[in-house]
Amino acid sequence: MELVASPSVKMESEGIRRNPTLICTPLMTESVEKMTILMNKAKLSGADLVEVRLDSLDGLSPREDIEKLIKHCPLPTLFTYRPKWEGGQYDGDESSRLDALRLAMELGADYIDVELKAIEEFNSLRGNKPAKCKLIVSSHNYQNTPSVEDLGNLVAIIQANGADIVKIATTALDITDVARVFQITVHSQVPIIAMVMGERGLMSRILCAKFGGYLTFGTLESGIVSAPGQPTITDLLNLYNFRQLGPDTKVFGIIGKPVGHSKSPVLYNEAFRSVGFNGVYVHLLVDDIASFLNTYSSTDFAGFSCTIPHKESAVRCCDEVDPTAKSIGAVNCIIRRPNDGKLFGCNTDYVGAISAIEEGLRGSHHINGTTGSPLAGRLFVVIGAGGAGKALAYGAKDKGARVVIANRTYDRARELAHIVGGEALSLAELNNFHPEDGMILANTTSIGMQPKIDETPISKEALKSYALVFDAVYTPKITRLLRESEECGAKTVSGIEMFIGQAYEQYERFTGLPAPKELFMKTMSKY
Repeated sequence: MELVASPSVKMESEGIRRNPTLICTPLMTESVEKMTILMNKAKLSGADLVEVRLDSLDGLSPREDIEKLIKHCPLPTLFTYRPKWEGGQYDGDESSRLDALRLAMELGADYIDVELKAIEEFNSLRGNKPAKCKLIVSSHNYQNTPSVEDLGNLVAIIQANGADIVKIATTALDITDVARVFQITVHSQVPIIAMVMGERGLMSRILCAKFGGYLTFGTLESGIVSAPGQPTITDLLNLYNFRQLGPDTKVFGIIGKPVGHSKSPVLYNEAFRSVGFNGVYVHLLVDDIASFLNTYSSTDFAGFSCTIPHKESAVRCCDEVDPTAKSIGAVNCIIRRPNDGKLFGCNTDYVGAISAIEEGLRGSHHINGTTGSPLAGRLFVVIGAGGAGKALAYGAKDKGARVVIANRTYDRARELAHIVGGEALSLAELNNFHPEDGMILANTTSIGMQPKIDETPISKEALKSYALVFDAVYTPKITRLLRESEECGAKTVSGIEMFIGQAYEQYERFTGLPAPKELFMKTMSKY
């Protein structure tokens, strides 16, 4: 049964913001002069305001430095003076710290951030707050994300302490923790900044624009963060199309572990933007796919790509599975039906990979002279017996190839070989396996993927028996396996080609629109 997510409402023109959520750039540096330079960079990058982290400055002279920072800042300012006990760098006298924040308020700061644990003392000495200045009262939990009830109580306590804006930051032990923070955000009666820290909490920093968060944090540079998991302002604006997200934006994403290396968000978000499709595609670091899909059961979470290690488990999570995906035993694309929320799973891996391999063979001198698939009758060795391995083995068998499965665990290789009517090897035996020349090799494991780019699943000597070598890994684009294969005279096909090929059908199922194939090729040519 053919299923696609129904086309969403088109985005408004690029120039119109579809949400009021602000982007705040946190600034941490040792001198006022450097801080001023960073302020100007933040403005040029598209930030709405900056967070001045006073605790990062060396030898702060409160009145002089704060006056200078406010005077020279081209954007609204948020002053934070974070103590060590709340994850910051300040380790001095508490009353001096609170005095500096009070001074910032009086000197013209647009916002100040005071920790919940310190707000009582701050309120006792602050005097009259200028109308211009908004008080953010914050709570940071570096251990976990509490229950919805506990979070609701925390928001009420913060509000009761005079906060103009509530800020809560928790830690994601699992991606499902983020759902509780979304629930608090969407039902909040007061302006709220609600973030979930860590890689598993990344989508909280992007989708806050959909759920009504007051602001999110976007850094100037990757890795230079004031809290774990912050994206760059460039990624917020150019990768995730942050200004265009709204309450009706459909959410898509790549489910995997690891997942941060995936270029899928680059590919899909660029394509969404090119046609004005109201969707966003995010990295989803998922430990348990069943738990994830049960938690994010709204039709707003409209479709997912699945990668290692979830492709096989995904089959059991779907209400309906395409017959081909069922035969393969792996799903790499899940669509949530908009009418009833049921999950439909399919597999686009085998089409993308097999087409790329056939194209590689047709473009080389190793064609067997038949008018059918150039794979017909060829010995096709698949490394790996996971989801992608199953897809490649199924596809090669379907094209008339003789299939051999090599896997670290021999029993898994034997299981898959039995299903496709092939032969099984342990990975250790592969180096000595060369019954004939002109074989095809397809690596479907993560061996050789960043950061372990020096690894390869097979010796260079053994590669001399292969006419074509394919590697599903595409970060880096040229893996050690592909480099050594080329040196041995084999034709090579990179994982980029499979990646683009499998994405065509997924995009069409996600959007109900034809895949922009030329744009996909152009986008991925940069990597």
